[in-house]
Amino acid sequence: MPLPVVTACPDSLLDDVHAHGADRPPTPDDLTYSLTLPASATSPAIARRAVGAILQAHGLRGLTEAAVLVTAELATCAYRFTPTEEVYLRLRHRDGALRVIVYDGHPRHTNPRLAEICDERRGAALNLMACVVRACAGDWGFGDAREPGGGTRMWAVVPGEGARAYGVQRG
Repeated sequence: MPLPVVTACPDSLLDDVHAHGADRPPTPDDLTYSLTLPASATSPAIARRAVGAILQAHGLRGLTEAAVLVTAELATCAYRFTPTEEVYLRLRHRDGALRVIVYDGHPRHTNPRLAEICDERRGAALNLMACVVRACAGDWGFGDAREPGGGTRMWAVVPGEGARAYGVQRG
């Protein structure tokens, strides 16, 4: 028996979209984005612009200075370490804090000494970002990516209150 051809969304689906606020402006609680970037020197600039626009759209302009710097540093580290052609950026705002996660394709070394050296290099590459996160009273780290395909997951939690204070101190 042939399957019916669907030419438009059923009205019930459209009603559901409107009932959940698809026509209202974005709020901080709606901030959940994912972006795949090329593993290239252009990625940090693209990430900075995207994060700035996203924060502005969600009414979180006060987080911009710290969040853009943190994101750019994570994207820079990712493109420098990854052997793959892409890196993956994820943003999420929850409980008054922005969570920035960047995945790259660099797998953990099986040799403990090489793993230690690589971790030291990655940590050194993230030194500026770590200073900003600490100034915002946040947290950060990196480790094995739990997603299929492996690689490395780097993350930073930037509390909104600390990021706003950071922006005022710097401004």
